[in-house]
Amino acid sequence: MESTMKDLREGATVLDPKTNASGGGVEDVYGEDCATEDQLVTPWTFSVASGYSLLRDPHHNKGLAFTEKERDAHYLRGLLPPTVVSQQLQEKKLMKNIRQYQVPLQKYMALMDLQERNQRLFYKLLIDNVEELLPIVYTPTVGEACQKYGSIFRRPQGLYISLKEKGKILEVLKNWPQRSIQVIVVTDGERILGLGDLGCQGMGIPVGKLALYTALGGLRPSACLPITIDVGTNNEQLLNDEFYIGLKQRRATGQEYAELLHEFMAAVKKNYGEKVLVQFEDFANHNAFDLLARYGTSHLVFNDDIQGTASVVLAGVVAALKLLGGELTNHTFLFLGAGEAGTGIAELIALEMSKRAKIPLEEARKKIWLVDSRGLIVSSRKESLQHFKKPWAHEHEPIRDLLSAVKAIKPTILIGSSGVGRTFTKEVIEALTSFNEKPLIMALSNPTSQSECTAEEAYNWSKGRAIFASGSPFDPVEYEGKVFASGQANNAYIFPGFGLGLVMSGAIRVHDEMLLAASEALAAQVTEENFEKGLIYPPFSNIRKISAHIAAKVAAKAYELGLASHLPRPQDLVKHAEGCMYSPIYRNFR
Repeated sequence: MESTMKDLREGATVLDPKTNASGGGVEDVYGEDCATEDQLVTPWTFSVASGYSLLRDPHHNKGLAFTEKERDAHYLRGLLPPTVVSQQLQEKKLMKNIRQYQVPLQKYMALMDLQERNQRLFYKLLIDNVEELLPIVYTPTVGEACQKYGSIFRRPQGLYISLKEKGKILEVLKNWPQRSIQVIVVTDGERILGLGDLGCQGMGIPVGKLALYTALGGLRPSACLPITIDVGTNNEQLLNDEFYIGLKQRRATGQEYAELLHEFMAAVKKNYGEKVLVQFEDFANHNAFDLLARYGTSHLVFNDDIQGTASVVLAGVVAALKLLGGELTNHTFLFLGAGEAGTGIAELIALEMSKRAKIPLEEARKKIWLVDSRGLIVSSRKESLQHFKKPWAHEHEPIRDLLSAVKAIKPTILIGSSGVGRTFTKEVIEALTSFNEKPLIMALSNPTSQSECTAEEAYNWSKGRAIFASGSPFDPVEYEGKVFASGQANNAYIFPGFGLGLVMSGAIRVHDEMLLAASEALAAQVTEENFEKGLIYPPFSNIRKISAHIAAKVAAKAYELGLASHLPRPQDLVKHAEGCMYSPIYRNFR
């Protein structure tokens, strides 16, 4: 800077090339442009932020919303057009632009670009338009984004920890600029939604989840860290893709995998302390349960696929009792899918049943049946079952298919977590409706293409009698003159508020009773008006209020169980939760 200013003062023009530059750019002060390609250069930058760098800092950039006073104080004169606009007008313009895109992935990319240049405006947009934008930053569009992540990758949005970093993970964590991390969402990319092994490209999931932690749960963006652990991929298409951004090798398993994860978990606790929440996301069944069991007693860990899904589904079931009638123990459950989601939901429902009816957990489990790829899980199959399926092996003759299981078990509630689309066929739903006045059908698999049935199919095939909820959003359906609005059993109802409750109470461990508390808090937010429309979940437009109530119940349970470290306990936990929430409104700069 000084050299340039000196030249200008002595009368040189900015177009005069430096006389001794051999191929260098104009005023190549540090010799970067005149160096040959194989020479090393030092990546100099400004030591003090100027107005120009302020405009490129997503944490502080306000674009045209910088006031006249701020433009003078922060050297922004001439770097912006002269008009000053409000954040509200910026939001209006951006929403207009986003709505012009016809392809959801284009909307996703536009939002990610906004997040990278103006963080507060991104969250303001997401909070104020949550029902419209949630399917873009989360399911189903985030699934397509992960599939194409190698092609749309522009700049890092988290940490990538691969097998190359083994032995150096603590150093890698220290490369992240923020130090006060409260929530980490981590994936190894092996089971992304219902799309399978996407390897390193699964990063879209932690990024999307943490955007929702901030928008819906009020966690500070600077307190959130997305991480992808890359141990390779078994996806042949990615291994042969020249644009794939991850390790091009088969997945590491066994001891090599376990050692890397153990080093990661130890490094996280050492770097960020006892109270950092680690949320496991989209790990395959064989690792998900083991990781939760292994680290549940030593770390603050949460698996959204097992525990978050279970909590949101239980909330829907509890709320639906007002439409179905009877107590939880009066109902019989049949699941299609016995993986981490299915067994996790089943266990939490059994825990709630046991708690409400004051019956042993083993007795409550007998009201719940599961069907996997080999048919109904029964006691004669027990020896060949994976450990997490064994509690659901009840006495019954073997049954190979779902339709036969529906006819034999006669469930009142049918839940799909299979990851296989269109498995709730017309015959299945008609059979279910034949012995239920109001069957509850929950088609939970994501994205939309993997949903066990659509809302339209559920309402048409049940002749408008079904209570329906799904994992991905569906438009309202008209049947014989009546409009049915289906609920979305979306984990986004639970995990942001759940995480906020853990953070604000300083919880050191997650307990099942916290999950039950979260479910009950969500179910309590469903109004009579919602029930009249057939909804068993409240609208997402109230999500911050919902999250505050969930956080309060979770925190209360943490204090009750002696797992909270932020003492003394606040008097009004709901008010405290609302006060802890991040606000995306622009700050005024000195």
